[in-house]
Amino acid sequence: MVMNDAGSCNPGVLKAIFVVMSLCLFGYIVGPPLYWHFMEGLATSSCPPCLCDCSSQPLLSIPQGLTNTSFTDCAKHDPEGNEDTENNFSELLSEELKLRETEALESQRRADMALLEAKKIASQYQKEADKCNSGMETCEEAREKSEASLLAQKKLTEMWEQRAHQRGWKEGAAKSRTQSQGNVQSA
Repeated sequence: MVMNDAGSCNPGVLKAIFVVMSLCLFGYIVGPPLYWHFMEGLATSSCPPCLCDCSSQPLLSIPQGLTNTSFTDCAKHDPEGNEDTENNFSELLSEELKLRETEALESQRRADMALLEAKKIASQYQKEADKCNSGMETCEEAREKSEASLLAQKKLTEMWEQRAHQRGWKEGAAKSRTQSQGNVQSA
């Protein structure tokens, strides 16, 4: 590594090392699939397509010792076979689409049912919350009324105590009087 005067690595050298490492990693990941794809392209382009006229070749008059390989080639390129295969493929695709449509409709139906159930539960919770809020408001009103009543009662008590004090009433004397009256009555 190249070091500068401060003892740290040169940023240009570090960048170059990272670029080389990233190119190697990219080649390692992308290289094999590209190679096989390229080789497959070469293999298919080197083999000419098989052309055969099945109607002009006798199928049953095969000389002894020879095999008729064109028969298998003709089956591959048979227009009627291709139509049947395409029809079967189309039928399979349409059945698959119908099946998926049915599954999608069933899934949609289940989702709709779940949504309705969730709405019902949310409505029930909302009703309970409204009841609770109404009860809280009633309790709050009752608390405010009792607070006002208590305040009014305290004012009335204070007014009576002031009148009693103006007329000569004393707290200690009233207690001893009620106690002495209680003793006289019990005797």
